[in-house]
Amino acid sequence: MSNLINTLWNDENGFVVSAELVLITTIAVLGLVVGLSEVSHAINNELEDVASAFGSLNQSYSASGLRSCHKSSKAGSSFTDHADLCDSEYDIVTIGAQSEN
Repeated sequence: MSNLINTLWNDENGFVVSAELVLITTIAVLGLVVGLSEVSHAINNELEDVASAFGSLNQSYSASGLRSCHKSSKAGSSFTDHADLCDSEYDIVTIGAQSEN
């Protein structure tokens, strides 16, 4: 029985392969984290561009009054869109890395 335990203890088959897989997996995960961070940043920028495009649309509405030759008339109506909070371009501002001290 002790011979079997010593054989298993000294057996190093597969050690190099598993260490290589751990190293490759670690590098791949770190690359994915950085890549997904950049994708997130790009998506936020594109969504800000879409929001700025919607915000810059002219949403004012106006209908002038109507009048006929029979002295009847209809008053007009109007609506004007006012600027909202954060309604300008480049509202999303990235800040540098900050320490958690």
